[in-house]
Amino acid sequence: MRGLMSVTEPLLKVENLKKYFPSRKGLFARTPSPVRAVDGIDFEIYPGETFSLVGESGCGKSTTGRLILRLIEPTEGQIWFQGNDITALGRKAMRPFRKSMQIIFQDPYSSLDPRMTIKDIIGEGLKRYDNLKPQQRRDMILEMMSKVGLRSEHYNHYPHEFSGGQRQRIGIARAIILNPKLVVADEPLSALDVSIQAQVINLMQKLKHELHLSYLLITHDLSVVEHISNRIAVMYLGKIVELASRDQLFSQPSHPYTKALFSAIPIPKVGQRKQRIILKGDVPSPINPPSGCRFHPRCHYTQKICAELPPALKEIEMGHWAACHFPPHE
Repeated sequence: MRGLMSVTEPLLKVENLKKYFPSRKGLFARTPSPVRAVDGIDFEIYPGETFSLVGESGCGKSTTGRLILRLIEPTEGQIWFQGNDITALGRKAMRPFRKSMQIIFQDPYSSLDPRMTIKDIIGEGLKRYDNLKPQQRRDMILEMMSKVGLRSEHYNHYPHEFSGGQRQRIGIARAIILNPKLVVADEPLSALDVSIQAQVINLMQKLKHELHLSYLLITHDLSVVEHISNRIAVMYLGKIVELASRDQLFSQPSHPYTKALFSAIPIPKVGQRKQRIILKGDVPSPINPPSGCRFHPRCHYTQKICAELPPALKEIEMGHWAACHFPPHE
């Protein structure tokens, strides 16, 4: 992957990306601090790769995905897509890029309009972006339904007539019918039964290879991340604390937070146990994050400098980055 990246321009690049949300003013607060949902992150996604963002709930993963798609506006930083700076584009100027950037939502129930039939849900993008005749549009919708495992007789059905797994297949079809370059998959499995999750992730993998897609996978399921990712970024309280290839991260995690996350992955073998790392305290508030390293109040290796100086995201080996003053930790 490193060799490929050295000769390939990134499909997506974000630099110093930030998103601060205003917080409600308290009774005695004069100037309320903002919620620092995403606080200065940098990464790239290359053509054909699955780049995963992992971390605890509230770390800024989903906000990052929506910033990239310009569903919400960044507070600061730049977003580059296919070599174009799309950070400040207006609605009209952004329109040509929408077709190439799509999203699969987390909840297959609330993300589908119950008043629309499946043909209208899947084909809505075709009406907006492609000047097709009705028969051409119908043929494309039926072909896409077949690709995601839906039968043609479902064409005029409504979302309430489908199971959760089928609804997510509808959402996937809607996302890829415009032949996008990048698909943001925001927790696409978390609302599904375990028995269905493997089917959906295998479908996403198959479509990735057939349609030459790139994925930004946002999830907390590390077993899925290990199965399909090329590279992984670990987020904590709005910051990326570690970034590496899948093999590097799972064989030699460096940041203490990454180690704690990985220690919670269950081992599906009788008699094998893993030493669990129990973090002390709770995740601090993004309204008032700790000084220095944001992880230092919960870290077993913390030293004085950790509370005083924020660690930079540094390359500790080729392709492996960590934001820690004292990596690697054994």
